[in-house]
Amino acid sequence: MSTERLIRLALVVLVVGLALHNAAMAQLWDLGLRGTALDAVAAWKEALLLAAVLVVAWKVRGLPSPQVADALALTYAAVIVVYALMPQGWLDGNATTRGELLALRHHLLPVGAYALGRLASRMWRAERLGVVAALTAAGVALIGLLDLAFVSLQAWRDSGVPGWYREQLGLDYRGLSGLPENWVFNTGDESNPIRRLVSTFLSPLASAYALVVALIFVTGRPFRWWWLLLGLLLYAGLLYTHTRAAIGALAVGLVVLALAQRRLAPVLLAVASVAVAGVFFVAYPHIGPSTSYTDEELEYLRENAAQNPGASTDPFSPGESSLASHWRNLRDGIQAVVEHPQGYGLGNAGVVAKRTGVEIKAGESTFVELGTDAGVAGLVAFVLWSLAVLAGLLRRDPWVGAAFAAVLLLGLQTDVIGVHWIAVVVWALAGLALGRLPEPGPAHEPGPEPSP
Repeated sequence: MSTERLIRLALVVLVVGLALHNAAMAQLWDLGLRGTALDAVAAWKEALLLAAVLVVAWKVRGLPSPQVADALALTYAAVIVVYALMPQGWLDGNATTRGELLALRHHLLPVGAYALGRLASRMWRAERLGVVAALTAAGVALIGLLDLAFVSLQAWRDSGVPGWYREQLGLDYRGLSGLPENWVFNTGDESNPIRRLVSTFLSPLASAYALVVALIFVTGRPFRWWWLLLGLLLYAGLLYTHTRAAIGALAVGLVVLALAQRRLAPVLLAVASVAVAGVFFVAYPHIGPSTSYTDEELEYLRENAAQNPGASTDPFSPGESSLASHWRNLRDGIQAVVEHPQGYGLGNAGVVAKRTGVEIKAGESTFVELGTDAGVAGLVAFVLWSLAVLAGLLRRDPWVGAAFAAVLLLGLQTDVIGVHWIAVVVWALAGLALGRLPEPGPAHEPGPEPSP
């Protein structure tokens, strides 16, 4: 098999495999593969990505022309590595060695995917990988919708998912029998919680973000009836994730796409998407797939509600519990970065800190977590790299640029690069797209010859 085919196969396996990763790992845990053995199996994605980068770097004939974004990617990676080598005591951090390694992987995964895309840009176009991503996301939407229709929440409680989260990942969720609490939308009525689409990602947020990327790709294609049908399936799945941030990011991404392609249709679709989603969210407590809490879950939720009086369940209220929590975490995280600009060292923020049992200095937002782990230096390096990539994408491949902009916007609220599918697929797409020549501007009539 040629090198080109191997690299294309590796990219396809990463796109599809990462969408199935969480469900597969939970199933393996349920079958008895646990601890270090399961950790080794779960590292397939990093191993494949590293192998693909090394193979293409060794075999590629002529490296791509260096760009400003490439230099900034190396700068960002260098800052992260320096912080990984720096003793925690110098920065007042308390991360474990395992936490440092997990954080190192977390922060560098987009760099590895971007490097693979840049090196493989002469072998495959971003559009081809976009088709694979869109079809994979459609599968995620279909599986998620079928799950809501035919699989009970109790079946998930009895599956290996709670144990995988709790014992393998160290994430102890209490509000839903070991399942993440955001698997349901709390309507305020104890007898009528509504399920959200989680699909193979085992997360409504991760599922929603993948669907946003796919929808922007579909919208950027010339109109065909099959793209329309695929888009409707993707959008239906997105609605059932009940993720407002994803709807907002989709609208912004579509507007960016419209500006880059100089088309009106994406703007109209953005407006229609927000309007339809608004109506859907209002109706969701009445039309969504209803489930029920166990007695133990109700006891925990009542105790939690007593500690957070005044929280609203109105999805459009500023006091809605989830929205208020996101804003509070973002505000506190920004304050932590401002007060400690040198950072605390890798492994002191977000899910990594939670998994390793150390104090969480800040969480949720990608940017806040970077500033907490790698200081202002790491945060600024990532932002500059991201802006350089975005500027290049909008000139070369507008749909990838629009998807990249949407993902960066989502990163303000949540740790978007902590979703491995996003970190690998979107940054690999960016690398592939930056290998294209800029799209030509409008033609101009030749002017008169200058007088001698």
